[in-house]
Amino acid sequence: MTTSAAVPAAPDSPAVTAADRAAAGAVLAREAARFAGLGWMRGTSGNLSVVISSDPVRLAVTASGIDKGELGPDDVVVVDGAGTVAAADQGPGAPRKPSAEAALHARVVALSGARAVFHVHTIEAVRAGARWPGGIEFSDLEILKGIGRSAHDEKVVIPVIANSQDMACLGDRLAAVFDERVPAVVVAEHGMYVWGANPMQARHHVEVVQWLLEYKVATG
Repeated sequence: MTTSAAVPAAPDSPAVTAADRAAAGAVLAREAARFAGLGWMRGTSGNLSVVISSDPVRLAVTASGIDKGELGPDDVVVVDGAGTVAAADQGPGAPRKPSAEAALHARVVALSGARAVFHVHTIEAVRAGARWPGGIEFSDLEILKGIGRSAHDEKVVIPVIANSQDMACLGDRLAAVFDERVPAVVVAEHGMYVWGANPMQARHHVEVVQWLLEYKVATG
């Protein structure tokens, strides 16, 4: 009696090219340096992502534990639509650890269709989340146009969700309050997630939402 030898599984095929991964890393390094310079990603805090493939879903996410003002184009980890490391799509060199919140980035992409998700830690986000845990309301401000809303006669509410170290739980909380017209959520005692159709729009949305939170904390 003969036994068949086990056939080794073929390695997964890469879903993204090295050039695409490097380009995404360069964009994220640039944006992280910008936010770090503003004091919104102090120490190694915060994380950014950009979609580099839609089918299958792949996101480049900033690596964990690195000063966000000093990221290089290789300091990213490629994850799939669940936020799990996509082994075949990693860059050269020592393995990097993705942000612990990669799964929430993937959840935002699934909910919103965004192509870039930026998470920063600003003191105004924490203060506003503590003062208005049911949502932070705005109206009659010209800058609301910057997130695609009317400057007058419209109420805009940025949702606030309780924090959790469980990304599935946090994703469910986000899904429960998700409003496709508002490209942001404040995570209480933590910071804010903001997204856009591309990295530049996501950057602008972060800047607008931060202005709104500063205004609210100062006047509310």
